Amino acid sequence: MARVTPRKPVTDANPRDRLLEAAIRLLAAGGPEALQARRLAAEVGTSTMAVYTHFGGMGQLITEIMREGFIRFGRRMEKVPRGDDPVADLLALGLAYRDHALENPQLYRLMFGVTSPGGRQGGKDLALSAVANALPEGQAAFAQLVAVVTRVIEAGPCEEEPASAAAQIWSAIHGYVLLEIAGFFGDDDGVERFLLPLGTKLAVGIGAAPEHAARCARLIGAGRGVP
Repeated sequence: MARVTPRKPVTDANPRDRLLEAAIRLLAAGGPEALQARRLAAEVGTSTMAVYTHFGGMGQLITEIMREGFIRFGRRMEKVPRGDDPVADLLALGLAYRDHALENPQLYRLMFGVTSPGGRQGGKDLALSAVANALPEGQAAFAQLVAVVTRVIEAGPCEEEPASAAAQIWSAIHGYVLLEIAGFFGDDDGVERFLLPLGTKLAVGIGAAPEHAARCARLIGAGRGVP
């Protein structure tokens, strides 16, 4: 499993962290177009030179926002309790993934290169995607999924390579999340109608018994208040 050195807690006395936190706030409020040196300096009450002093430029600042995004994402995944049932753990991890993404839609989209500060939308930013793929924080988050998938595979008849299976599952959940963020499921909760059934099929695909996977989905749905 990839190891990530924990970043020091943000403090008001740390100008670099203040700039980073302010950038994440601007991103959440105004999207990637809001990530401008002048707006960031005004948010913190400093000069634009501070951005270059602490990050070397906006490009490196964007990388650090992505890094922080994966750190927070990884922490959210770590908070999901792991029990004796790997199938239940896998479904719970998928729901936590979805919840975190929907609570931080702008940050999530930037992390995966779906949007960029240049205002490009609707297509993948290959440069940002390459950065995300290289970040150890992103690899560490993926490793958590691999660990749970490994347990599901080891408990069943499936012989698929865990990292490959985890990548397929990540791809499916990522696609669902982007559709929900974009409003494709309307005002209804897509968790009951789409995500839990999707998770059930994915679990079965790596060896879980269909009845058991469906039962885990029902229990997790009931725990969320899903009928």
